[in-house]
Amino acid sequence: MTTHATMTALRLEAAGQPLRLETVERPVAGPGQVLVRIAAAGLNPLDGKIRAGQGAHARQPAPAILGIDMAGHVESVGVGVEGFEPGDAVYGMTGGVGGVQGSLAQYAAVDARLLAHAPSTLALTDAAALPLVFITAWEGLVDRANVRAGQNVLVIAGAGGVGSMAVQLAAARGARVFATGSKTQQAIIESLGATWIDRDTPIEAVVETHTAGEGFDIVYDTLGGATLDAAFVAARRYGGHVVSSLGWGTHALAPLSFRAATYSGVFTLMPLLSGKGREHHGEIMAEASMLVDAGKLRPVLSAKRFVLAEGNAALDLVESGRAGGKVVVVVEC
Repeated sequence: MTTHATMTALRLEAAGQPLRLETVERPVAGPGQVLVRIAAAGLNPLDGKIRAGQGAHARQPAPAILGIDMAGHVESVGVGVEGFEPGDAVYGMTGGVGGVQGSLAQYAAVDARLLAHAPSTLALTDAAALPLVFITAWEGLVDRANVRAGQNVLVIAGAGGVGSMAVQLAAARGARVFATGSKTQQAIIESLGATWIDRDTPIEAVVETHTAGEGFDIVYDTLGGATLDAAFVAARRYGGHVVSSLGWGTHALAPLSFRAATYSGVFTLMPLLSGKGREHHGEIMAEASMLVDAGKLRPVLSAKRFVLAEGNAALDLVESGRAGGKVVVVVEC
């Protein structure tokens, strides 16, 4: 008789129900996979949407273990895996969508291509807050817009998860960074390396004040809707580029076209959903580690920390919009 090892996990049994703490079978590392003993899971708004049954684009049907971001230690490696050994501290955006087990569990068998060695100067539990938001910022600013020194970059909602990463990434690459936010967010935005702009300032006034009416070389919209329409108006004539991580609505492109500017959308889940391009996510996380260890990148964290049994309360805080930073669930093995 074979006895299978088990682990504790939070499972969503049906959409709209609370997550339940259960004992489930522990996964094993298959070919190309790494079994990770999870130290912490970083939560994102999408995790809450999946719990509520509102994240159809994530393709994570119940029953499921949620949690997109994770950090932990390598427990074992599967056949064909190179570059990782038991005991290594690793992190990445590794599951919780596309039918793949997420990080709200003690262990996960993950595609090694999605992983990178965690920064040496940041607590592993804090590193769990970085993957999705940093990858989203990188894909927009670097892969799509080729941000570089000397450019003027406007980040809409610069104190948010993706926004705070975009501000720091653009600054690290030598750009002059401006970011919108509330008055209460001014200090954090400025500490990240950007010039704060009151989010209630009309976009025409922003363009006139900070670019002498010329527009920004890159505008990164992290909110979608009306703010994406405003981003089109803020782009520089002849070569400005607008990027959005939430460009899912219907928008008039005339303001962008009349500026001879361009637009790119970012859909960070694609490698997890399609299986294509996963190596690049691992490469991006390696870049994040280098920036953290160089003192150029840090997560903006909620002051409230949770353990696995409190996962529903953690998701509730994320959904409330009052977390004040990324929410992390510490997983106890």
